[in-house]
Amino acid sequence: MVYPQLSSGSLAQFPIGKQQQQRTVVNAALDGSAIRLADPNAASTQWTLSYAGLTDSEREALETFFEAAEGSLNSFTFLDPTANLLAWSDQLTNAVWQAGPLLTLTGNAADPAGGTLAWKLANSGAGAQSIAQTIQGPGGYQYCLSVYLRGDVASTVTLMAGSQQVEQAVTTAWSRATFATTGDATASSITFGVQLPAGAAAYVYGMQVEAQGGASQYKSSTTGGVYTNARLASDALTVTTTGPGQHACTVNIINVNNANNL
Repeated sequence: MVYPQLSSGSLAQFPIGKQQQQRTVVNAALDGSAIRLADPNAASTQWTLSYAGLTDSEREALETFFEAAEGSLNSFTFLDPTANLLAWSDQLTNAVWQAGPLLTLTGNAADPAGGTLAWKLANSGAGAQSIAQTIQGPGGYQYCLSVYLRGDVASTVTLMAGSQQVEQAVTTAWSRATFATTGDATASSITFGVQLPAGAAAYVYGMQVEAQGGASQYKSSTTGGVYTNARLASDALTVTTTGPGQHACTVNIINVNNANNL
């Protein structure tokens, strides 16, 4: 079960409320000293999504979802509308990324933000090589993949989102490429990545995936924004009708960290 997108392809409307809580475990010794350790499994995140101007079909989709979730009883997958859905977006050698065997990754390259978080990708093979990451999000959602690209010489790369692909020109100056698409409606996961043709090389920075129709400002990520054990924080959904085909409501969602979350 997944939280529904609006007909616009977005998950939320502004303003969006997001609150994160952390817990520290304190072990007080008899001599007055104390040992403090972070307890990541007790961390929680809560979102407040306020909607206005919902159409009849959007209102019905939210009400149907509430009924299926049975309020706060059942868990569901929630894609954070404020986050980069990819994990470890600045660490392309992390285990969450799947890189082709003949693709060389070299870090600490100058990036367009003035840092050194870009990566040089070089394909030494006779065929295409890619770097990609799979997220546990519904294939039928609308997504936007974005990445900054540059080359020592002009070339092309391919942006991948599920079974969909688009060719992107790479110039000697940094530019941001975006690819908005919808995947396989029956799939429970979807893979995003960049593919280089044989013998090609390119610099990449700021790979980002969002569950919406366009790209927002790049957000560096570690855990990613996919929550597979979220719950509604309320057992009731109050919808106010403000006019013909115009509805408003507020949805509160909470996630408590556990081993199943990315």
